[in-house]
Amino acid sequence: MRRVRYEVSGGPEVLFVEEAPVPEPGPGELLVRAEAVGVTLPAVRKVREAADPVPLGGEVAGTVAAVGEGVAGFAVGDRVTGLCFSHAYAELALIHEAMASVVPGGTTGIDAVALVRSGLVARGAYEAGRPHPGDAVLVTAAASAVGTLALQYAKAGGASRVVAAVGSADKAEFVRALGADEVVLYGDGSWGDPVDVVVDGVGGDVLGPAVRALAPGGRLVAFSSGGGTVDAYELLVRSASVVGFQLAAIARGRPEVYARWRDELWELHRGGTLRPHVFAEIPLAEAARAHEIIESRRNLGKVVLVP
Repeated sequence: MRRVRYEVSGGPEVLFVEEAPVPEPGPGELLVRAEAVGVTLPAVRKVREAADPVPLGGEVAGTVAAVGEGVAGFAVGDRVTGLCFSHAYAELALIHEAMASVVPGGTTGIDAVALVRSGLVARGAYEAGRPHPGDAVLVTAAASAVGTLALQYAKAGGASRVVAAVGSADKAEFVRALGADEVVLYGDGSWGDPVDVVVDGVGGDVLGPAVRALAPGGRLVAFSSGGGTVDAYELLVRSASVVGFQLAAIARGRPEVYARWRDELWELHRGGTLRPHVFAEIPLAEAARAHEIIESRRNLGKVVLVP
């Protein structure tokens, strides 16, 4: 089978396609023949920042080709999507059954990878901010795959005002169409009236203005792999708080919550509340181009590899 890997860190130019043996599913694992593979910012950062090569993980959607020992909820021929922690950029990938979700009939693999992981991250990060109906909510990286769904969650959750923070003015029309009431740029001197919740998918230098955008008692949720530092004094004067969110911690530590969120996600999608947006469908062999799009932050929604 074909898969994408890289030899050294340093940039998307080190990605290449190789022939590799078909992996054998271990206990609790599904071998999935991929229809679509979602590209994530953490995977892109691994190529750029990792000291040593690691497998490129990501969302995978496709058809179960084989099952490992002990798998009870899935069978060969099922269409599933889920997060692969090993080699996701491949024609066949391994997904643990705890991370897998059945793809409903009529849903493409491309829409599935654009919806599930990003939707679960958006849901978890939004809820970690303890939002209440009538709160004002600000979403950074609002044009990203997660950000687009976080905006929709905020609107559906009864936010009185939803603010989208983006890196360039050419994204404003796109995020307004998703329900943003206001749009701010990272470089703006002020992000307007204070908000109750900030859902931050950027980190780094954006954390400063994100904290300063909070109203008294406000909550900032950090789920980005971008790191960064928060000024404790800024929290003090606002009686504000910061909480971190990681989806893997929910999937591993609270599987019943993960399963409930996943089921509700599909219901919201079927009802039209959540609409995934796919920016580009790129052949597997051109994975470097997909990484370049993500790294340059040009995407409006999800970037997907198509084996």
